Amino acid sequence: MLDELTFAPESTALDDGAPRPWKVLVVDDEPDVHAVTRLALGSVQFGGRPIELLHAASAAEARRMLLGEEDVALALIDVVMETDDAGLRLVREIRERIENRLVRIVLRTGQPGQAPEREVIVDYDINDYKAKTELTSQRLFTTVVAALRAYDQLVALETSRRGLERILEGSEQLLHLRSMEVFASGVLTQVGALLGIGGDGILCVSHDAANDLVVFASSGRFTSYAGNALAASGDAALAEQVGSVMSTRRSRYGTTASTLYTRTTNGRSVVIHVAHARPLETMERKLVEVFVGHVAVGIDNLALFDDVRRAHRATVESLAVLAEIRDPETHAHVLRVSMLAERLARRLAERSPYAAYLDERYIDALALAAVMHDVGKATTPEAILGKPGPLEDDERTIMRQHTVAGRRLLERACQISSDSLYLRLGAEIAGGHHERWDGAGYPVGLAGENIPLSARIVAVADVYDALVSRRAYKEAWPHDEAVAYIVAERGRHFDPVVVDAFIETAGGALRAYGVSAST
Repeated sequence: MLDELTFAPESTALDDGAPRPWKVLVVDDEPDVHAVTRLALGSVQFGGRPIELLHAASAAEARRMLLGEEDVALALIDVVMETDDAGLRLVREIRERIENRLVRIVLRTGQPGQAPEREVIVDYDINDYKAKTELTSQRLFTTVVAALRAYDQLVALETSRRGLERILEGSEQLLHLRSMEVFASGVLTQVGALLGIGGDGILCVSHDAANDLVVFASSGRFTSYAGNALAASGDAALAEQVGSVMSTRRSRYGTTASTLYTRTTNGRSVVIHVAHARPLETMERKLVEVFVGHVAVGIDNLALFDDVRRAHRATVESLAVLAEIRDPETHAHVLRVSMLAERLARRLAERSPYAAYLDERYIDALALAAVMHDVGKATTPEAILGKPGPLEDDERTIMRQHTVAGRRLLERACQISSDSLYLRLGAEIAGGHHERWDGAGYPVGLAGENIPLSARIVAVADVYDALVSRRAYKEAWPHDEAVAYIVAERGRHFDPVVVDAFIETAGGALRAYGVSAST
């Protein structure tokens, strides 16, 4: 019986490196049609690739096969099978339910009058419609090759479209990264996504003509190479491969790995080496080359960003020193607070309710802004700043005005540079780092989340460093006592979430977060 028909599967065993076959699905309830098709197409090749025939004796069986075989290039479908319109229904299902727009469909019928050609061509998304009596061996060959050529072109366009989408998405994500190491790691991730691979890879950058390649990012079996010169990795084969690409300044594509080269306008050589399970196709190579070009631009932009960041840092630290010159015992205090605030922000970004706000750009700006938290002390009288004993009430009132003065100074700077995140955060921090979670702080008496997050982070860093540092009016506290004080003030002076992050960093990493606080 027809529903008991089975067909021996075509051989799919291929030698390593052999071209992938074109998959052609024959859907027909007549065994003779399958046999004749096998005879006519069994030895056919197109584009150096053989044809692999898949067989289904009903529309239902074909549906199951198409759901499991995503790369079927052509379906030869009989119109009349288990029902008079089973083939037509299958066509609609392929296009609308399975949403496969790539597979080429040729309808075949032994009863042309039952499904008129003109109506079928107009009403169904098919590529050809043939009477079985028309399909001699030569015409079947012509029909199949034309369909495979169209499929190949469509796949190339679709691969290009998806690849370009990934390049745009990847480039957009990389634009937000602000350190070379993180950027390099992101590049490896995006190359893997572009090619649908994972596993082993490295990205190296050379800064001068000596070709001193430094591994900025690595993955898989190369993970331990990151942060070191490639020559020190001990991987002679990889070093030789990369060195060859460096000397020729041309990418090299292999069967199981490729080494990609690009050069930035600033003269840096960039080499990306990635492993893959199969040779890359021509379209994939072209997409990789486009993406690698974006990488070169990104590295140049990172270098410019780093130059600007260093200039900003120097300017900010010079501004902060104005306050320190008049208060010598706070030497390096602002720098230590900046480093600790950055550590706390990074911990909060890993896991906390605030993680969504703490991207790399925010954290970088916060670290820079924290340096200016006490800039308003430049307006505080020296007699008050250096007083060895407790302040009187009127002196304390004057001292507290440094928060207002600092905020106003940085708000004026924001008006000149309205797009500067670090100046905006600096104004928030200068004005808010002495506010308290319970509302009993100054200068405004803000409470809870009405205090800017940046100020709540710096408040913890500032108090901890002040406690473990010697002042004219007190000796330095031991680390454990300072931590205990911060914990005791959780939910009163400090944001509980920030304190939790502080506790997680309160071990060895916190003890060694910067210059010794007692100096």
